[in-house]
Order: sequence, then structure tokens, then C-alpha cells
Amino acid sequence: MRTSPRVKALQYLALLGYLAFLLVPVAWLLSTAFKTPEEITSSGLNWIPIQPTFENFVTGFTEVPLVRSLLNSILISSVSAVLTIVISVPAAYVMARHRGLLSNVAMGWVIVSQLFPFILVLIPLFLLVIQLGLYNTHIGLIAVYVVWSLPFAMWMLRSYVSSIPVELEHAAAIDGAGQFRILKDVIAPLLLPGCVAAGMFAFVSSWNEFFFALVMLNDSELDTISLMIVRFVGADGAVRMGPLAAVAILATIPSLVFFGFMQRHLVSGLMGGSMKG
Repeated sequence: MRTSPRVKALQYLALLGYLAFLLVPVAWLLSTAFKTPEEITSSGLNWIPIQPTFENFVTGFTEVPLVRSLLNSILISSVSAVLTIVISVPAAYVMARHRGLLSNVAMGWVIVSQLFPFILVLIPLFLLVIQLGLYNTHIGLIAVYVVWSLPFAMWMLRSYVSSIPVELEHAAAIDGAGQFRILKDVIAPLLLPGCVAAGMFAFVSSWNEFFFALVMLNDSELDTISLMIVRFVGADGAVRMGPLAAVAILATIPSLVFFGFMQRHLVSGLMGGSMKG
């Protein structure tokens, strides 16, 4: 069926609107990051700075330990993503291949857990972390992020496992492969696109998260980048827009690099999985 010109025009219009929705805040941040305080507080609306300055970036590097907080966030987000994948792959395989009451209950709980309000689990997790002696540690925060990302990652990977023909496992078993080898050599390579997608979700969720880090950490040396950005908001509510915009731009660079790296592996995994399937 051919799309009519009117429908195609509406599709392009919707796409342009979506791109504008995504790009306008980024363009505003870039513009604000290079503006002087006087230009930021002026009543005029100019997207291009009249007198571009790097002073906001210098302030971001000198007033707060920006590099340390970026390294903390990279460590926490990367470890959380890896642990989420390591745990969710075998769990998703069991739920997809071994159908039964226990598997259905587990899958139902995974879906229901996503409906819980955020504030509902914050306090119980906080008390549990204190009892385990993991309060104010990166390990405790990583554990919380892994628990928070696992349900969605398991649900996503379960769909990927279900799409893999079970005949491939039967053929490998006939050739003498054990269950672990089947999972490692047959299922895991075909699950690469799903693992990459779930890992990207876990990484970005941990990178952007604020409230868990605010509650679980009480040492400035352990702060993540999301906590560091808040330092440019005063106790009286006054916001230093220039340094805040500059630090926000710098905070997006590692996640963009991660996305660019993982997207290449996602595409190669999709092609490799289609050929192997």
C-alpha cells in the first residue's frame, strides 16, 4: 500500500516536532553554557551568545570535584549494567524455556513490580541497606540500581529467548553439549542485541538517577554526577544557570560515548544473530 502525500506530510511533521522536542533543550543548554551571567539574566531571548565565554566550564571544574563525580558515575553505572545482564540472562532463560506455575508467578511479579510507586520502595530499600552495612557505599548503591533494573531487563530478555528456536538447543544437546555450554555458546551469542539493549537501559537508568543516590550516599567523595549538578542550586532556590548548564553538558558526554560504542555492537549483534538464526 502506498502512503498518500497528505499522510506522508503529517508523518514528517510529527517527526520534526519530535526532533524539536528533543533538540531544543540541548540547544538551550549549549547556548546558556557559553553566556555571561549578565546575558543569562537579560530579558532578551538570544540563542547565540553575544560574547561567548568558557568561564562557566572553568567554574564547573574548579568549584566542584567534577572529574571525581564523573568517574564515580561511570564506575557505578558500568558495574550496575554488567551485573544486571549477568543476573538477568539465566533468569530470563529459565522463565522462557521452563514454563510452569513458578515461572508464571515470577513473571507476574516482575511485571507488577514495575507498577510500584518510586517512593514506596525508597524507604524499605534504605532501611535494608543500613541493616546490611552498605549505607554510604558504592556497593550499596550498585546493589539498589541492579535490583531496580532487573525486572525490566528480565522481561526484555525473556522475549528475546522466546524468539530463539528451541530446535537449536536440541541440536546442540544431541551433539553432546551440556546445559551451561548451550547457554554460553548457543543462546548467549543470539542474545547479544537484547543484552546490549538491556545494558544500555541499566547504564542510563543508573547514570541519570538522583533520589536513590541522594538517600544512599552521605559522603561528598562518593557523589555521582547527578548529585554534583545540584550544588549549583542554592539553599534559597537560586540557580546559577551558567555553571549548571556547563556541567550538565559535560555530564552528557560519557553517556553519549557509551551510546555510540554500544550502538555499534547492537547493530553487529542484530546482523550476527540473524545469520546464526
